[in-house]
Amino acid sequence: MEYEVIKDDFIKAGEASSKIKKVLKRLGVDPSVIRRVAIATYEAEMNIVIHSEGGNIEVVVDPERIQVIAKDQGPGIEDVHLAMREGYSTAPHRVRELGFGAGMGLPNIKRCSDEFSIESIVGSFTEVKIIIYQISKQSAQ
Repeated sequence: MEYEVIKDDFIKAGEASSKIKKVLKRLGVDPSVIRRVAIATYEAEMNIVIHSEGGNIEVVVDPERIQVIAKDQGPGIEDVHLAMREGYSTAPHRVRELGFGAGMGLPNIKRCSDEFSIESIVGSFTEVKIIIYQISKQSAQ
């Protein structure tokens, strides 16, 4: 599954994560896994809407895990370590007035993920990779 996310489109913001959630329900994915995927995907989608020139979210579902790759074109993140701090935000004032940009996006994504990585090149792109296991690693052994 792949979904386009458009810069500053607050009307459609959240559509991709909502569609992904519906597909996962139809596939019979465990509700607790769906919840984690939906939260992480929504946060990644909002980051693309708020901070980039647009991008896409790709989801791959297999029996063991769900992988989400959110990639945007844009300014990149100057200090990823700082961006991971709860409450740190570079969202513009106009976005904060809409109720977004509280600085919880990346921390929430990491919290919902079993595996999380972020790659960012300033002036080029940011790519967030999220893996959420459908079965616990212990029960798979």
